[in-house]
Amino acid sequence: MKIKTTVVLLACLAAPLSVSAQETLNIGALVTLSGAGASWGQGMKNAAEIAADEVNEKGGLEVGGKKYKVNVIAYDDKYQANEAVTVANRLVFEDKVQYIIGPVGSAPVLAIQPITEKNKVIVMTLGFTSKALQKEKPFTFRPNVTTAEVSQPQIDWVVGSQGIKKVGALFPNDETGQQIAIDLKAAYKHAGADLAAVEFFERDRVDFVPLLTRMAARGINAIELDGNSPTTAGLIVKQAREIGFTGNIIRTGGPATQEIVNVAGKEAAEGMFVHTPIDAELDSTKAYTEAYATKYKTSMNGFSPAFYDGTRMLFEAMKRAGTTTDTDKVRAELEKITDFSGSLGKLNWTGQEMYGSNHQLNAPFYVAEVKDGKEVIRARCTVSGCK
Repeated sequence: MKIKTTVVLLACLAAPLSVSAQETLNIGALVTLSGAGASWGQGMKNAAEIAADEVNEKGGLEVGGKKYKVNVIAYDDKYQANEAVTVANRLVFEDKVQYIIGPVGSAPVLAIQPITEKNKVIVMTLGFTSKALQKEKPFTFRPNVTTAEVSQPQIDWVVGSQGIKKVGALFPNDETGQQIAIDLKAAYKHAGADLAAVEFFERDRVDFVPLLTRMAARGINAIELDGNSPTTAGLIVKQAREIGFTGNIIRTGGPATQEIVNVAGKEAAEGMFVHTPIDAELDSTKAYTEAYATKYKTSMNGFSPAFYDGTRMLFEAMKRAGTTTDTDKVRAELEKITDFSGSLGKLNWTGQEMYGSNHQLNAPFYVAEVKDGKEVIRARCTVSGCK
């Protein structure tokens, strides 16, 4: 009888012990949560949280025979490189994270890489600069397509279908804007058009009338918005129409249509041609869109699905590596993932030829026309072309 009692007591004690044995896996979200780029950063943070919710609801992320509750620790870098460094130090040295979603901008990711690469922290960045993905930076990945991947096929299609000859563009005066300006000038030239009028500005600027007036005087018949935050792009569209510009307005990168419409108004945004990384009719994308709306009671930014997929790919790499702490092994397994079933479709890594490493996501993308405030897909694209 005593033996039975002891066994029962041990069994009773075992249950709470097994529950308390679940460990926590902290994921950092170093993103922009205030200011002009907030919609991008919010979408990235929310993506990581939804991915974490999914594994937590199933009892945790199972890696190497252990179950981990995934916890997302988010900080605002305010779209500033110095603030990103402060946040990176906090995440790496105080919160002890080994995985970071973000940053949003090119300057912030370049600023934190001396910290993250040295400490073997795997980063999933949005930053468009080609300098972020180099052979000597093996722990940085980019789960979204960038101007370098999408600009040429989209510009070829828009220039050809709309008869565009002379283009003007306004870019933020930082690493992101300067890199995109270089990429787009070459892309428009290849398509048979000229990026003839370029203006750079500080990111906190809100009055673009003088710059737009100067560009319009040079006889442009299209304005390119790529490289601008959603709020800034909306202001440019609104002010361009207010000064009487009637030509095409194009955004070949950076999903921001809903935010642009919100700022500029439906009438000003009507007829814009925009890049979109999602096909809203794809079942997997629909499912993510619905999950996002249910949790956050708002529509998602177009970058969000890419970071949901990127976070899930991280989880898959941890499972395959059998560890959450050895990021050398996790990185190696992440690189090997092929034909991953994501919200955007079948996903693979590319980039060896352009960046020196296959750390750039290869995903389908689209050209849409804005009609009555909504995107209507006009062309389906891969890196080889749009049709």
